[in-house]
Amino acid sequence: MPPFTVLHVCMGNICRSPMAERLLLLAVRERLARLDVDPAGSDALVHSHSAGTGGWHAGEEMNPPAARQVISRGGDTEGFAARRLRSDLIDAADLVLTATADQQEYVVALRPDAAARTFVLGEFGRLLGGLDRSALPPAEPTPDAVYARGVALVAAADAARQNASALSTDDLDDPWGRGDQCFSRVADEIEETVQPLAAALLP
Repeated sequence: MPPFTVLHVCMGNICRSPMAERLLLLAVRERLARLDVDPAGSDALVHSHSAGTGGWHAGEEMNPPAARQVISRGGDTEGFAARRLRSDLIDAADLVLTATADQQEYVVALRPDAAARTFVLGEFGRLLGGLDRSALPPAEPTPDAVYARGVALVAAADAARQNASALSTDDLDDPWGRGDQCFSRVADEIEETVQPLAAALLP
């Protein structure tokens, strides 16, 4: 059922997954603005949220260098609070994107039935580039259309990987404790997946 729900997962939920959460939301809003659709309606189309495999930072704000990357690219960090991953969050997600293969394994161990919709973020971006989008349901900026297209997109990406494991290069480096240059590179890598994902969901 709409909205199409994307759950981003990393370790502590203060660096990589929050950046992915907010940069996907930004990409969807920018796409809607180009279609002359009110970007404020993005939440009815795509629900982008995140969690961490560990709960050490539960309730904390986004790590400051991560927040700087989101804000500098036009996004916002308002209302963000870190939380630990729960099974019900996985159950409710149409697509789970993890920062690393280890976290993908963690998600699937918690919820084996989520394997077909759980990907390393870089893996999903890599697969997305090779999909035949003409075979997907029509792209329209409506909740039902985005949901149907998103679910079909995930199924197509799962079929395209043919049970192959993610590549080591699909992982996002953990920028925790490192400088702004590292955070910028990781944010760039996140955008390489979330921007094409927004473009695939919307016309």
